[in-house]
Amino acid sequence: MNPWIEGLVAISLLLGSLFALIGALGLYKLPDFYMRLHGPTKATTLGVGGMVVASMLYFSNQGNGLSLHELLITLFLFITAPVSAHMLAKAALQQKLRLSDKTRGRPWEQ
Repeated sequence: MNPWIEGLVAISLLLGSLFALIGALGLYKLPDFYMRLHGPTKATTLGVGGMVVASMLYFSNQGNGLSLHELLITLFLFITAPVSAHMLAKAALQQKLRLSDKTRGRPWEQ
């Protein structure tokens, strides 16, 4: 395999795994639901996206051509993650979940 492609695959995997790790740490460390919602929806989405890009680069360079599967995974991931985060946030607003003192704003008191 071309060393440039190997380098791009390695960089994409490292960046993707770094974003996934940051998202997981955010999910673990942040104090309330609204802050925790950002971990899996923002950073982890970028992490999985980076890993899928690495997969596309690797397997398209192996002679199989560009796979539609990886493109569809990326498309569905970037569409469904914000929608599910929005639905979770709306459900949390309906339940009036407890907030941390660090969370700014009280949307249901307006």
